[in-house]
Amino acid sequence: MFKEQATKVKITSVVIVVGMSAMLAAVVTDHWAVLSPRVEKLNATCEAAHFGLWRLCKKSIFIVKEDPQGKGCGPISLPGAKNCSYFKHFTSGEEAEVFEVKTQKEYNISAAAIAIFSLFFMILGTLCVIFSFGKGRDYLLRPAGMFFAFAGLCIIISVEVMRQSVKRMIASDETIWIEYYYSWSFTCACASFTLLILSGVALLLISMPHMPRNPWETCMDAEPDTLD
Repeated sequence: MFKEQATKVKITSVVIVVGMSAMLAAVVTDHWAVLSPRVEKLNATCEAAHFGLWRLCKKSIFIVKEDPQGKGCGPISLPGAKNCSYFKHFTSGEEAEVFEVKTQKEYNISAAAIAIFSLFFMILGTLCVIFSFGKGRDYLLRPAGMFFAFAGLCIIISVEVMRQSVKRMIASDETIWIEYYYSWSFTCACASFTLLILSGVALLLISMPHMPRNPWETCMDAEPDTLD
């Protein structure tokens, strides 16, 4: 690997690390979206919820005054009794028949599975980048770029699956939630998609063979024909 090429790979690797960190933060946290019911009156308790790929958390919040941001019950940062349940627990009993539980389980299993594929692609891409610094192994930059691009595509598919889950929850008459907004975990997922896609494309461009700057450069570098 040429010195100039190695420098570009190192700069791209920094962007990749940031993208991977953002993705890991999105995958392991449960603040993708915050759901809120209509607040009928003040000085009463309402139940808001936030969820991620693995669990759904409900929080009882005592409302003293209206939310200045107009987000119904909240903000979610207010103190209150919190109850979180992992989606794998929603398999038996009466709770398994609750609409929001069934909906979240259906969508989140899909989103989580796709996110795991994204993690797998990131691991493969990271290994390719590390080994590409060996002598004569710069060809590994091309599959590394593809792996990181695939990781970005997987995470944006997970984002879209979660968006559809939120829309279905809000549109249903069987749930108490009528308002929602996407939280910081969702932002991390979108940021990781952008960074991983850009990094993948950058690695593919870096791995491309040197193009001649002048039309006659290739002809000049060619060996002259010998006459018998």
